[in-house]
Amino acid sequence: MRIEWTEPAVHDMVALRDYIASDSKFHAQRFIRRIFEHVEKLAAYPELGRRVPEAGRNDIRELVYQGYRIIYRVSPAKVDILTVLHGSRDLNNPANRPWEA
Repeated sequence: MRIEWTEPAVHDMVALRDYIASDSKFHAQRFIRRIFEHVEKLAAYPELGRRVPEAGRNDIRELVYQGYRIIYRVSPAKVDILTVLHGSRDLNNPANRPWEA
């Protein structure tokens, strides 16, 4: 299965890398690489993650990596990575729902 990163998800990763890099470029690169490695598992197992409770949909799922939620949408041909955000973000707020964008 093909994995595609949406533009907002790419921006999330850049912002996360830059934030961590302000303390350590080495740790920033390692953290981002590990998120990509975690996501690559979805190519073989697209339903690996749990359903996102706030979405209430079977096609919106998430992986959790060190406190960050990697939210994605599963379709028959691909997995779309929608966002990577800190687990403390409130997804009950309609403005923070990446699956509705």
